[in-house]
Amino acid sequence: MAKRDYYEVLGLARGASGDEIKKSFRNRARQLHPDNKESGDEAAFKELAEAYEVLSDEQKKAAYDRYGHEGVKGSTRDFDNVDFSSFAGVNFEDILEQLFGGGGRGFGFGGGGAAPNAARQGAHLKYDLELDFLDAVFGVEKKITVRRLEDCTTCEGSGAAPGSNTKTCATCSGQGQVRQVVNMLFMQTYQVIICPDCSGAGKKIEKPCKDCRGAGQTRKPKELDVKVPAGIENGTRLRLTQAGDKGTKGGPYGDLFVILHVKEHATFIREAQTIHVKQPIGFAMAALGGELLVPTVEGNKPLKVPAGVQFGHQMVMKGLGVPYLSVNSHRGSQRGDQIVHLIVETPAKLSGEEKKLFERLAELRNEKLAVPTAKEEEKPKETSSVTNADAATASSDKHKAASGKDNKGGSNAKNSGNNKKKDEGSVLDKIVDVFRPKENSSD
Repeated sequence: MAKRDYYEVLGLARGASGDEIKKSFRNRARQLHPDNKESGDEAAFKELAEAYEVLSDEQKKAAYDRYGHEGVKGSTRDFDNVDFSSFAGVNFEDILEQLFGGGGRGFGFGGGGAAPNAARQGAHLKYDLELDFLDAVFGVEKKITVRRLEDCTTCEGSGAAPGSNTKTCATCSGQGQVRQVVNMLFMQTYQVIICPDCSGAGKKIEKPCKDCRGAGQTRKPKELDVKVPAGIENGTRLRLTQAGDKGTKGGPYGDLFVILHVKEHATFIREAQTIHVKQPIGFAMAALGGELLVPTVEGNKPLKVPAGVQFGHQMVMKGLGVPYLSVNSHRGSQRGDQIVHLIVETPAKLSGEEKKLFERLAELRNEKLAVPTAKEEEKPKETSSVTNADAATASSDKHKAASGKDNKGGSNAKNSGNNKKKDEGSVLDKIVDVFRPKENSSD
């Protein structure tokens, strides 16, 4: 397959400046690196690295601009032999330094990069920690175990078997790097690369350590304490300094990044520092009001419900939410609030007595439970003949009503009103008793 134009690989036009080449490479390398689970592409990354190696070097770039791929043939590294899995979890800047030396001026450690025998910081590691909802609210201390690289205890990090000796590499004379002559079309140049015989160590081991196989390091389990602060949110990353891999050549440890994953709760829904909870109530409580126990992150707490609340009414329970991580930035507030969403429950099944009570209540409130038919609307009112006795009785009753007194001296109008109120009150009381939440029903 023919190679693509290096400028096309980097997404640049010919004549791009060194800063443009460097910026484009970094942006694309972060996306294409195999360690990127979302957009990583090892083949594309190798192609990108080869293009950058040529265009970031002034001599190679000049040869490529003039003669194309033929002008730099044999001067680029064979990226197909590079094991990118060894860079997993390594800081991106460290990847550039290991690939290009000093962040990108050719291979090896030329151009201001660190010497091959210099101490290097260990790789950064990642650990996924799952937390319960309440642990994230109030904070917790967890013990975790990670496997990290540490100096081999058998050879004390030298890579040599006990009793064996090391000698200076004859190929690089202990420098750890060598110059390699590169023949280009009509010109000759050289590049500095890691010594292939000692892998940049400057020394060769006569007999490698059997435990670490000459690497000088082995991966061992390490128990660590992780302090999770109160009010932490899902996806937060905690950094434990020097808890990653041990560096080479006596270099310091890398860091460990703990990614927190907070479980969902069956009752509570979190929104920043606010907690939402649904609380069902009955018709009686909604109509008359009352007091009930509501679940909170601190256990059940009493809540007074006003009379006449509707479905979805929200009530605030102050200071029962999630603690703020930074108190000063919230004017002294230490915790958020809890919002209670009242859900008025409609009974699905009614007993005969309950049904009669609701029908009576509807009658007292003049609520129609059915739409009248056309015949019922057109039906004339029934009339009845009045006998002389009935007329006399009616006349007598009318006279009494006019005088405001009955035979017992009481007021007809007043007695009638009192009886109606008493009737409504007794029915409502019965309905309330039926649907009043039983004690401890909300626990």
